[in-house]
Amino acid sequence: MDGKEGIQMKVLLVSTSDMAGGGAIAAFRLMEALNNNGVKAKMLVRDKLSSSVTVAQVGTKIPKVLERGQIMAHMKGKLWQADTADFGIDITKTDEYKEADIIHLHWINQGMISLSCLKKMIKDGKKIVWTLHDEWPYLGICHYRGDCQETECKNCPLLPGNIARKHYLCKQEIYKNSNITFVGCSQWITNRAKQAMPKAKVVHINNCVPHNIFQSTDQQEARKRLNLPIDKKIILFCSQNLNDERKGYTYLQQALNQLKNNSQFSILNSQLQTVCIGKGGRYISSPEEMALMYSAADVFVIPSLQDNLPNTIAEAMSCGTPCVGFNVGGIPEMIDHQVNGYVAKYKDVTDLAEGIQYVLTHDMREAALHKAASAYGETHVAQKYINVYESR
Repeated sequence: MDGKEGIQMKVLLVSTSDMAGGGAIAAFRLMEALNNNGVKAKMLVRDKLSSSVTVAQVGTKIPKVLERGQIMAHMKGKLWQADTADFGIDITKTDEYKEADIIHLHWINQGMISLSCLKKMIKDGKKIVWTLHDEWPYLGICHYRGDCQETECKNCPLLPGNIARKHYLCKQEIYKNSNITFVGCSQWITNRAKQAMPKAKVVHINNCVPHNIFQSTDQQEARKRLNLPIDKKIILFCSQNLNDERKGYTYLQQALNQLKNNSQFSILNSQLQTVCIGKGGRYISSPEEMALMYSAADVFVIPSLQDNLPNTIAEAMSCGTPCVGFNVGGIPEMIDHQVNGYVAKYKDVTDLAEGIQYVLTHDMREAALHKAASAYGETHVAQKYINVYESR
């Protein structure tokens, strides 16, 4: 896109939040990348955490309370695993919606956009692009299928009765005559979406990373600024909540115990220091401080049991830090095994420990930087989205 056409196109990115969660952060970064590449982009969110003038706020949390209450009795403490989207905010009444040429949906759950509002948007005839930050858009009510083999949500292990099946069929019916282009941020989820929606248009575009923030800093300098030891091998882990089972912190703990107690590993425990970021661990005040933390680390470990295209891997590599993770979701697309990190066998603690030792004993920083620059560059990603916006 160039010239006058690029200036005139108006894109509205819709997300539950602009900063809370990986999908929200990815959407915010894309908005900024689009604005830097000739597109007039805004975000519309319920939970505004940034001070950006290009982010507008809409609605209240009442639909969230109603929607959470609808399924609370069935979820047994795992409320985050499911959404029905029976309640939501009618964004079609806002000026931002009315002025937009393209409606770009991101993570819109927990009472942001209802299925009835989605129907209304489709009926309006506006072009809709929907980035898949998890599997919810093509499943009944869950965000990740995990080990479930129910491809059409007939016997849902999360909710009793026919709730999941009903919502699965409702989505299929909505999509039947829609002008939605789905975008998978990993090839893994792109392939899953194509299988689930064989008649839908589904393309693959990575998330982008702001390289003015996430860039390599001299490791010793970063450690001094963060008051971290100069002479240790630093293992970094981060999660919004260290107790989130999906992020696999217990597997990291077991791997560290193996490194300490198993004679097959040559790394001495006295040489290691683990830094955990998130609720239950160390607090980070800004993206700039997080970038310093990546640069200070020798390895970033992400033992997720379910994940799509984690922003954290792209961020770590942009700072020159090699990564170790399980062979699940989009992670093996991001980590080139034994090149810029290590891909361990799924849930294999010994292999995870082997991967940590491998990265700590091999120089992979340049390879990590090269991968990040080629895969997650803002202009490159923005242009791919512009091509989607312009396509018929």
